[in-house]
Amino acid sequence: MSILDDMAAALSNGSVRVVDLTHTLDPDFPVIVLPPEFGQCARFRMEEVSAYDHRGPAWKWHNISMSEHTGTHFDAPSHWVSGRDLPSNSVDAIPPQDLVGPVVVLDCVAPAAKNADFLLAVEDIVAWEARHGRIPAKAWVLMRTDWSKKSGAAYLNLQEDGAHSPGPSSDAIQFLINERDIRGFGTETVGTDAGQAGHMVPPYPAHYFLHGAGRYGLQCLSNLDQLPATGAVLIAPPLKIKDGTGSPLRVLALIEDVT
Repeated sequence: MSILDDMAAALSNGSVRVVDLTHTLDPDFPVIVLPPEFGQCARFRMEEVSAYDHRGPAWKWHNISMSEHTGTHFDAPSHWVSGRDLPSNSVDAIPPQDLVGPVVVLDCVAPAAKNADFLLAVEDIVAWEARHGRIPAKAWVLMRTDWSKKSGAAYLNLQEDGAHSPGPSSDAIQFLINERDIRGFGTETVGTDAGQAGHMVPPYPAHYFLHGAGRYGLQCLSNLDQLPATGAVLIAPPLKIKDGTGSPLRVLALIEDVT
């Protein structure tokens, strides 16, 4: 049998399982809130066009509207000023082979539970590798914090000085790009950066360094507690929007069922 025949058989018999890492898009799902002087991210909206009635007797459908960066979504390099001049920097131009690849999950649940402003550090990555092996090149690296289990106001965790949520340090994201050659970085929070990352140098370092290096971001992920530390495959194709800087998407992971 070919590799693809083996894969199809494994999916059919359940020895490879599909895990959905995506939140459901609905009008109540939180979106990032920027200072009021900036433009704001639009929430998801859905309008019924017809429902098997006088507006369309045999069909039901909706019009939808939202930001490119609403819900579980993909960030392309063109999303950030550091990636604006790169080739193939929009979602419609990204090579399709970049949208499927290996994934590792860094467990940061305990420190994030103790400190909403927890920053993933290089030493945390090195300690993870001591247990699980070196992060392979072109891997997605996902930062598990169980933040996806929060909802409403607790999810954004807005205080008088802005949002408070975990993310990577500037050194950590540069280490992952320069020393581990990652494909992209993903989080369970509303952005790939920590909530207070606007005060870091440079501001929003995950966005700045990831997209400046032509790498990708995923945010608002869920169900990371169902993934192994290593060995899964991530499937993350955004909508093919002309010159799009990002897109809501349905992120899937393939894992071996060892039960």
